[in-house]
Amino acid sequence: MLLPGIQGQIERRLLVNYRVDPEAIARVLPHPFRPQLVGGAAVAGICLIRLGQMRPRHTPRWVGLRSENAAHRVAVEWDTASGPQAGVYIPRRDSDSWVNVVLGGRIYPGEHHRARFLVDETDEDVRVAYATLDGSARVDVSVHITDQLGDSRLFAGLEDASAFFETGSVGYSATRRPNRFDGLGLKTSAWKVEPTSVIHAHSSFFDDAGIFPAGTAELDNALIMRRVPVLWEALASLRLQAEPAA
Repeated sequence: MLLPGIQGQIERRLLVNYRVDPEAIARVLPHPFRPQLVGGAAVAGICLIRLGQMRPRHTPRWVGLRSENAAHRVAVEWDTASGPQAGVYIPRRDSDSWVNVVLGGRIYPGEHHRARFLVDETDEDVRVAYATLDGSARVDVSVHITDQLGDSRLFAGLEDASAFFETGSVGYSATRRPNRFDGLGLKTSAWKVEPTSVIHAHSSFFDDAGIFPAGTAELDNALIMRRVPVLWEALASLRLQAEPAA
């Protein structure tokens, strides 16, 4: 049984965003998801997030947990009875917390893989690197926090980028069952992103030429959120009977 809500604080959320060829990303998206396009390009990336005081809703802060986590994500659309829905598809989640690994997908949505994180962080510079214990994923990102969004090909400016990611606050995660996706909705009363300049960004997923041939996945920008209160609410899982025939 899933908890109805989990509250706490986003201590740091680094969104590393790639401009991706729609056909390339479509090959890794399961039914019913399709890429959400911005200027003809798909948007995908990595969320590197440290959570603090995480606990069931309406419980005291002292019971809360702190953890470093990562999610690979793709901006997607899918059809519902009331029309098209926008959000993100999350093919994998990683965490340094055994609690998240054990309870994710059972007590709250989102199955996690165990990983070791290396974090070096000041008010102006942030580096987050991690590798999963099974060797299936590696990420190393370093950014410098700035006043303006750089030369993004996806977004005209910071306000445009902020609005895009704020509206994509509904996410569905892959599970061990190929016909079921766990849903999670993010709510906050203090949404705010800051621009950064990327010093380096490496990802075993986006750097894999077997998935993304040269030129099909290009780093576009990175945004950061800091010290933001958050509530995650469990959503009904998407359950598919079968993918329609082509």
